[in-house]
Amino acid sequence: MGPARRRAALRLRGGGSPLLLGLLPGRFSVFPLFFLALLLGFASLLWLQLSCSGEGPVAGAGQSPGVPRQPCPPPAPLPPPEDEPSWGPHRLALLVPFRERFEELLAFVPYMHRFLSKKRIRHHIFVLNQVDHFRFNRASLINVGFLESGNDTDYIAMHDVDLLPLNEQLDYSFPEAGPFHVASPELHPLYHYKTYVGGILLLTKQHYELCNGMSNRFWGWGREDDEFYRRIKGAGLQVRRPSGITTGYETFQHLHDPAWRKRDQKRIAAQKQEQFKVDREGGLNNVRYRIESRTALSVAGAPCTVLNILLDCDTNETPWCTFG
Repeated sequence: MGPARRRAALRLRGGGSPLLLGLLPGRFSVFPLFFLALLLGFASLLWLQLSCSGEGPVAGAGQSPGVPRQPCPPPAPLPPPEDEPSWGPHRLALLVPFRERFEELLAFVPYMHRFLSKKRIRHHIFVLNQVDHFRFNRASLINVGFLESGNDTDYIAMHDVDLLPLNEQLDYSFPEAGPFHVASPELHPLYHYKTYVGGILLLTKQHYELCNGMSNRFWGWGREDDEFYRRIKGAGLQVRRPSGITTGYETFQHLHDPAWRKRDQKRIAAQKQEQFKVDREGGLNNVRYRIESRTALSVAGAPCTVLNILLDCDTNETPWCTFG
């Protein structure tokens, strides 16, 4: 190996560039990397927009013939400001559990802001960024988002960052009659069992409190929605779903790419034993967390609030929050 290659190898083994090291003085924090990734991710967002149907290169001009382009709904002009009466009295807190999915977030925030604004839905997007070293806990993040969303919102959307609604007939309005499952099994591109309530679920804040939120015991990927379905039924609530939607499994765009982003589906024996049980003790009343920072951001002109959240775990109660 020549001198130049040896110096390059030493730089890689030595921990990266001085610029990145300069972002992390003292105690490590994920927050500076979040902003760095946002900047770098704009290139990915540009590629996403150029590679969608009707915009991207055709086969033979830099794109492989067998690779389909992503569907991109046409942009819509924003309606008048929210202070007009046509927007209605209710305000939605869009709660987005998040960890290290920057490309998806860059597409999600401006898309959803425009989609909801066109429908005259008053809203605020909360990015619930888990920055601790425990396994991802979607349910606890939603509990935190609910508690931190403020009194100016009166209903919530539990919304996956990788799921974009393509059909403008989908209803995001105030779900007064009970939980409204926007991403119903008949429409979701992946999950089709009848008790599924994941992806996108709307609830009034009163109904979410009646369920005591979601269980905090689900570290890793999956099953927290199934447990929440049982909570909804136990609270005497009825799940409603869209009707009259004719776009089927083409109703949503799913941004997740499992080929390079693996889901954390590992389960130890104790975790497997209780994954189908109802957690009758925990939820909103015992979620343990600290807000490291709260930052207002604008992504391609769309406002959102990023909550950097440090969750806490009792390893005696849920030892599976830490295993690799």
